[in-house]
Amino acid sequence: MSHRVAERLRLTAAAHQRAAADVVPIVTAGEAMRAALAAGRSILAFGNGGSAADAQHFVAELVVKYERDRPGRSAIALTTDTSILTAAGNDSGFEQVFARQVEALGRPGDVALAITTSGDSVNVVRALETANAHGLVTIALTGRDGGKAGRLAQIHVNVPEPRTALAQEVHTTVLHVWCELIDEELLNG
Repeated sequence: MSHRVAERLRLTAAAHQRAAADVVPIVTAGEAMRAALAAGRSILAFGNGGSAADAQHFVAELVVKYERDRPGRSAIALTTDTSILTAAGNDSGFEQVFARQVEALGRPGDVALAITTSGDSVNVVRALETANAHGLVTIALTGRDGGKAGRLAQIHVNVPEPRTALAQEVHTTVLHVWCELIDEELLNG
């Protein structure tokens, strides 16, 4: 059992090391989010399953606080309103549950943050298409090869991991790095 746990932790560390090989997209995305928030814009985050939870976690860190007290940041997880999700799913199809919200809530200059380990979730791809059409800054945080979401996003942060769990573990670290970059720049900038 100890060997299995140690090996699993080594795999996670190796995934983080591979992600650290090119931090430019992570920095670029962090700067885009910081600039949007400084300009009074919002971040709209979304994804499915574990990525939905990651979107909610990231938004909570922005709205409430990350590591230190500061004014709340304008961010919303498009994964949380069950009335909207079920109405859009029922009336327009599940592939529209995020796109419809981007259309209604997104404004030019806002950031649409898509979190997807596969990069090919139809509802995430549709939301990115809508965000691009409405003048939002689009960021995709992906796994594997990034899929369609990675190709659609203006800024693509790829964690090239085929295993969903490993990609999600690095995604959590990237989201925390963005919180640090946003807080540092907006508090000290």
